[in-house]
Amino acid sequence: MSALQVKGRDIPVDKDGFLKNLADWDAEVAEALAASEGITLDQPRWQLIELVQRFYQEFGLSPAMRPLVKYARQNLGEQQGSSLYFLRLFPGSPAKLLSKIAGLPRPDNCL
Repeated sequence: MSALQVKGRDIPVDKDGFLKNLADWDAEVAEALAASEGITLDQPRWQLIELVQRFYQEFGLSPAMRPLVKYARQNLGEQQGSSLYFLRLFPGSPAKLLSKIAGLPRPDNCL
């Protein structure tokens, strides 16, 4: 995939579907990225997308899973601050999927 089609726009993505230009991200792009992963965005998922974007703004990098879960626990509480919660909403590799859908770069340690 070299471009994501969103309402008549071609959004450049890399071979793994991550945005090439972070400025291309908006809610419609997030919905399209999520759909490409078989995920429908609801309120709990949007809450985590906003969380991972805040993490990126605060620290300048996309979080790996452990720091993301710790950050969620500090900012959202115990229930949302668990790896099982993340896995339920973003199966497989939650930190990688969240970064992708949130329009952020791939986390450094995600395969």
